[in-house]
Amino acid sequence: MSLSSRYTRRNRTSSYAVICLLSSVLCLASSVFTPRAFAQAAADGAMVLVQVPLRAAPVADGLLGASPASGARLVLLRPDGSTGVLSEGFDSACDPDISFDATRLLFAGKKAPADNWNIYEMALDGTSVRQITRDQGDCRSPGYQSTLYTIKPVGVPSEPEYHLTYVRRQDRLNECGSSRATDLYSCKFDGSASRRLTYNLSGDMDPFLMDDGRLLLASWQRAKLDHGLTGRVALMGVNIDGADYALYAGYEGGRIKRMPCVTQAGLAVFVEADDATWDGAGRLACVQTRRPLHSYRQITNDSDGLFHSPSPLPDGRILVSRRPADGSGTHGVYRVDPATGASELVFDDPEYHDIEAKLVRPRKEPDGRSTAVPEDPESSALTGKFYCLNVYTSDLKPGWLPPGSVQRLRVLEGIPVRDDGRSQPVGTPPLAQRRILGDIPVERDGSFNIEVPANTPVELQILDADGMALRSCGWIWAKDYARQGCIGCHEDPELTPENRFVAAVAKPSIKLTLPAAQRRTVDFRRDVMPIIDAKCAQCHGRANAAPRLGNGDGQPGRSYESLLATGETPEEGRYVHAGRARTSPLIWHLYGRNTSRPWDEPADTRTVRKMPPDGGPALTDDEIQTFVEWIDMGALWDGIPDDMRPLQDSSD
Repeated sequence: MSLSSRYTRRNRTSSYAVICLLSSVLCLASSVFTPRAFAQAAADGAMVLVQVPLRAAPVADGLLGASPASGARLVLLRPDGSTGVLSEGFDSACDPDISFDATRLLFAGKKAPADNWNIYEMALDGTSVRQITRDQGDCRSPGYQSTLYTIKPVGVPSEPEYHLTYVRRQDRLNECGSSRATDLYSCKFDGSASRRLTYNLSGDMDPFLMDDGRLLLASWQRAKLDHGLTGRVALMGVNIDGADYALYAGYEGGRIKRMPCVTQAGLAVFVEADDATWDGAGRLACVQTRRPLHSYRQITNDSDGLFHSPSPLPDGRILVSRRPADGSGTHGVYRVDPATGASELVFDDPEYHDIEAKLVRPRKEPDGRSTAVPEDPESSALTGKFYCLNVYTSDLKPGWLPPGSVQRLRVLEGIPVRDDGRSQPVGTPPLAQRRILGDIPVERDGSFNIEVPANTPVELQILDADGMALRSCGWIWAKDYARQGCIGCHEDPELTPENRFVAAVAKPSIKLTLPAAQRRTVDFRRDVMPIIDAKCAQCHGRANAAPRLGNGDGQPGRSYESLLATGETPEEGRYVHAGRARTSPLIWHLYGRNTSRPWDEPADTRTVRKMPPDGGPALTDDEIQTFVEWIDMGALWDGIPDDMRPLQDSSD
């Protein structure tokens, strides 16, 4: 039975009566609520929620959902239906999080419409408001962390401390170039020790603190084009110091997964959608926390409405906002049982979208964590380490990646897209700029052990004998002094690794820490075009002139654009598949054979004609490798100018 069909006429009538009652007492709330009343509300199990005026609905922001418009406010809802505004004096307020002892409240607020969002804390009676973040741009989605113990040198005192998590909008663009990127940060409650936690080039958001002390979050994944030109938003997990960032839930279900929370029944519940909605709402789905990669289940259907901002209740149910899918009404707050989908209306003011409801009740403090990441790092001098036990341990079918097929490991650095127009990628489709940190052999047992610059987005590519990437990971990073590893390449993280000591770990880590100015890029204009000028004019030019690949002003010409012309799918060019040389027909012609792999479906059975033909000037192995690297690194027209450096964050 669908969710919508569970509502009877009687339920709808009584819900409407509750709505009218709550609306009628709204104007009396300020006189009703005293500090004692707020304390009693906490004891009774009141709720804090956000009301967004219907006349000022949020504005969509791509896959990131929406930012509440001017006038959004924090409201305390008591069990008797009376309400009180908590955010008096703020133009807008949202993103509430209740402290573990249910006496305080974190939220994002703006004093005036033109202000940036900042993080504030207040007592639950609406008093003792204090600002935490300053001069960092827009900061949203705060959350209380459990204790963090920083390991320091012998003799240096250290005690566990409390921090908070928040999301900060950056001065750079996401990989689509459509809006500003976002990252997770943490700081102390006086605003000091601001620490960047994530280094994904597109955006991380919606952090939720799990019982084991890790953060569950939504992450915009677009290092590759496997999921289309806009990528997808997946659920990831990360430690509260930013280490061990890894996939949490699989890719089943909707392309966009947002707003996760974990229930008392051991379910990670989230909102999912196939396409972005103006407010980020969608269906409800879940995975089990014991087997998150293999337990996906859809809770509601499209016909049940669109849901927003779930949060856990002590009995295993959730509070969640819901609006009709046809856009005919506003968000109201419901209680939903994820096990059955049964629901009941709690509150709905027809003049507002009621979202982000949180129960005011003490809760168990999650496990504390320890870290070796320093509070005030000299980021330019620090490194971290990655190791892999066996790249042949993967999610591929047996025999698809036989021992010996992986020869080397290429490590790429991702360059943030500046919001100044200078380093935005040119070409179709666009991928973020990359530089090569290093290219090393993989041990015969499939292991490797490398040292890379800390706090830097990197992509690992395993290579075959031709130097082509067989598989690539999304953006990952190593924190200061951290040593972290994986079992294999796209392996099932729920499996136990083999109990053996691998060859690479027995040796010192291979340092891939060249200064930024010495890190190599490969682009079409500087590296590929000279090869075409020298070797391809005979067949593709006119009167022994090289084909015109540029238009004279430094921008790509018609011939270059034809290489990346749209093929059968928008993310795959007719001749070049950006980020994947092995499936690109241009590379097939250079080698005279189809270089795709069994997992690259559908298989192409066309006869491949080698280029250049017999009698033409043959390309050297190094020249062919230049084409391979150019495509595997994104097939960009123009690389990074000599005066460009990685975009550094001022708080790193």
